[in-house]
Amino acid sequence: MTVRNNSPLILASESKSRATILEHAGVDFCCVPSFCDEKKIKLTLKRTNTPTKTIARKLAEAKANLVSKKHPDLYVLAADQILECNGAAYDKPKNLEQARQHLLDLRGKSHFLYTATVIYKSSKCVWQNHEKLEMQMRHYSNDFIDEYLRTLGPSVCESVGAYKLEGLGAQFFEKVNGDYFSILGLPLLPLLNYLRQIGLLKE
Repeated sequence: MTVRNNSPLILASESKSRATILEHAGVDFCCVPSFCDEKKIKLTLKRTNTPTKTIARKLAEAKANLVSKKHPDLYVLAADQILECNGAAYDKPKNLEQARQHLLDLRGKSHFLYTATVIYKSSKCVWQNHEKLEMQMRHYSNDFIDEYLRTLGPSVCESVGAYKLEGLGAQFFEKVNGDYFSILGLPLLPLLNYLRQIGLLKE
C-alpha cells in the first residue's frame, strides 16, 4: 500500500475488510493503527446510557484523533461499527465460541448495524458519515453455523456479528436494507466523493 506524496491518506485501522475496500477502489493509502483503548471508551459511554450510534461515532473520532495528533499534515480515515439487536449492543466476538453464540442470538431476527466514519486533519474532523443498516437474518440451522465456523475459522472474529457478508456469511441473511460497502465497514461512494473534492482522487 502506498501514499501519494501530494495528497496522503492514512487508514487508522488494522481492518482487512476496510483496507480491501480501499485497495479494490484504487485508493492510495497506508495503515497506521490507532491503538485506541476502545474497551475503556465503550464502558464509559455505556455507563451514561449513550445511544449505540453515538458510541460508534465516538470510537471512530477517538481513533482518528489519536493518529491525527501524530500526523497532523495528513488526512486520517477511521471508522467503527456496532451491532444492536433488541436493545443489546454486540462487539466483535473474542473467539469462535462467542461467535457461535452471537449467530445463535441473531438467528431469525432483525438487527441494526451502525457504521460511523470520519476523516481528521490537524486533529479536526473535516468529514463524517453515519449509516444505520437494517439486517434480517434467516432461520438458519445449527449445522450451517458449525459448517460456517469450520470453513472460515478465527477470521469470523474480525466482523461485528461474526458474519462475513462478502463471502459464505451472505447465506445467513434473508435481506438487508442499506449500503453494501457500509455493511462491510466503509461508506465507499460518499468517501470517494470527498476524496475527489480534496484532490486525493481524480475528478
